[in-house]
Amino acid sequence: MNQDLQHLKLLSIFYYVVGGLMILFALFPIFHFGFGLMMIISPNSLGGGGPPPPPLVGWLFVLIAGAIMLVGWTLAIGTMLAGRFLSQRKHYTYCLVMAGLSLLFQPFGTILGVFTILLLIRPSVKRLFETGEIPHDPEEADEPPIGYGDHIVPDSYNIRH
Repeated sequence: MNQDLQHLKLLSIFYYVVGGLMILFALFPIFHFGFGLMMIISPNSLGGGGPPPPPLVGWLFVLIAGAIMLVGWTLAIGTMLAGRFLSQRKHYTYCLVMAGLSLLFQPFGTILGVFTILLLIRPSVKRLFETGEIPHDPEEADEPPIGYGDHIVPDSYNIRH
């Protein structure tokens, strides 16, 4: 069970990293967005001596680039939220859906999504999300379990003599 908690913590960190990378990659169309704005605001500044491009072309640049950035940032924020929910062991279905969506962000999201899905389908991890509590691990307890004393003899199979 403790290993499941460690895996969830690692996946949570990786979701933050991949979310940050998604934000950076979603910034790639910023040049097209700016170019489209320039075509709308001051079409004569493009030069070339010919007639300026129609404003529709500028609007296409702005709308398509803006939509790509908005979708990318939304997916990045959703990915970071999934990382937070994984660390808190909440919203199981949301984490599973975001693991599936992260498969689209190749290659890092694909790897992350596959490992997340494999971890989330374990019954022990599902139980962690349902209870929301850190399970008690008897091996980490300071005191031995009640009912066991010094009567244990090696190779005795815990049978009292």
